[in-house]
Amino acid sequence: MRLLLDECVDERLRCFFSTHECHSARYAGLAGLRNGELLLAAEPAGFEVVITVDQNLPDQQNLSSRRISLLILCAPTNRLNDLKRLVPIALGALDSIKLGQVAKIR
Repeated sequence: MRLLLDECVDERLRCFFSTHECHSARYAGLAGLRNGELLLAAEPAGFEVVITVDQNLPDQQNLSSRRISLLILCAPTNRLNDLKRLVPIALGALDSIKLGQVAKIR
């Protein structure tokens, strides 16, 4: 599965998703795009899931008609140590996530 880490997620987290093809927004050439623009650019680039910590994104964007999903990591902080604790649950969610779906990982 092709995963895209939003800019607000520590790029080093991609190493914890080694069973998937995971890229940071910067590496994918999508840095600096706002939420809606990022989703619009990520879809044709072949990404299936955007991983973010922005819990407001589902309220700002309608994903029901999109061919991309959203995985929201809900940790106490955006620091790598807090985010990597959620990876096992996130990997499990990736096994069942559907296109256009939002999954919050706590």
